[in-house]
Amino acid sequence: HTPYIPNPCLATIFLVKVIGYIIFRGANGQKDQFRRDPSHPSVAHLKTLKTESGRQLIISGWWGTARHINYFGDWLMGMAWCMPCGANVVGYFYAVYFGILLIHRDGRDGHACKLKYGKDWDKYCSFVKYRIVPGIY
Repeated sequence: HTPYIPNPCLATIFLVKVIGYIIFRGANGQKDQFRRDPSHPSVAHLKTLKTESGRQLIISGWWGTARHINYFGDWLMGMAWCMPCGANVVGYFYAVYFGILLIHRDGRDGHACKLKYGKDWDKYCSFVKYRIVPGIY
């Protein structure tokens, strides 16, 4: 097999990787900053849902688009690692496996959050409707 990848394909792979990185780092950085200092100017504008336990769940910004938006960014980066395989289906094993793993992890996290937050979790889910991929899942 030739190692040649046309420039438009390389650009697409790079773009998918960059978008995934921006989503992953942006979401995780936002959550981390909010946990460290919710009054910091970069996160002070975020809307939150105060729970009965006194904790706050972010319902705007990155975390208002999907409950695990960081998983989507992580998956996009993994997809970019597979894309140099072109049309070879075997080359996408990692992306498929990783997608299944993230969906399973989302289910476990959702169950744990339901136990932890009770009815507040249902209310949170009414604000943040999507689990991983905004507008789709």
